[in-house]
Amino acid sequence: MAMLSRVADSLYWMSRYLERTEHTARLLDVTQHQLIDVDATASQQRWHRLWQALHYNEAMAGSHQPAPIVELFTADGQYPDSLVATITAARENARQVREHISSEMWEQINRLYLDIRQQVQGQRWQQAAHRFYGMVKSGSHLFQGITDATMIHDEGWNFIQIGRALERANNTASLLHSHLRILQPTGYEQGAHHAEWVALLKMCTAFEAYCKVHTPEVTPTRMIQFVVYDAVFPRSIRFCANSIHESTVAIGAKHTHGHAQRIQRVTGQFQAMLEYGGVDDALSTLAHNIVNVQQGCSQIGAVLHEVHIDYTIDSALSN
Repeated sequence: MAMLSRVADSLYWMSRYLERTEHTARLLDVTQHQLIDVDATASQQRWHRLWQALHYNEAMAGSHQPAPIVELFTADGQYPDSLVATITAARENARQVREHISSEMWEQINRLYLDIRQQVQGQRWQQAAHRFYGMVKSGSHLFQGITDATMIHDEGWNFIQIGRALERANNTASLLHSHLRILQPTGYEQGAHHAEWVALLKMCTAFEAYCKVHTPEVTPTRMIQFVVYDAVFPRSIRFCANSIHESTVAIGAKHTHGHAQRIQRVTGQFQAMLEYGGVDDALSTLAHNIVNVQQGCSQIGAVLHEVHIDYTIDSALSN
């Protein structure tokens, strides 16, 4: 029997919001750490790239002090993309489907929510920001591990996988887009940008994995091939595309109507684009491929909603 639309929707968005919380904490943490011993111009450029990656359109390069914006993205519950707002949304979606997730999952997401709220109250997180962001990241990773270990890997689990992978792929594409300028430098700039490339890998939680596959000597071509097209690195966009398609196929096995095949075609095309396209000329086509990834993520989200979540389609199919 197919899962109820409201349950699928809550599981999907619980996963997306939690992934967004972890992503924001990681970017803020890495950016603040990489500002040690840099001049004012480099600092402004790094902050501006961060605001681009987080879609903060109100910030102009050099026109805002970073501290208030960092606080906005961390502690302002009224700002929809802040850590407080996204963990609250993730917890609320989990609360709505408590009977469909394990008790361990609920306890972990509720504990993470309470820990973040406690640290934010009275601005206590500012006293040890690195520790605070580390707690957010670890709490999110722990929830993912608990989910895989305690939840039946059925239709609901697959909606969680789709939400996480789709959010991760889209966030990584946005992060790469904000760094296009330093990924395609002229010859005399390459040495100056090495530290930026290392920081970008750390923003993708990819630096250590990259060094195991290649060497600590980072190059833009190898970086893009790893972060975008690597088949076994769990945070690459290609790995996310594979995960999305596998989960939609698994969900489709529970549905007999033709609409289930539609989402599988869309995710299959997205998977094929990452599997066969752009590896040989990763840098020359990077901007174009990033746009394709972002458009693909939007299309998958829209079609997934129409096929599995939009109640009007469910009603039509039952008539």
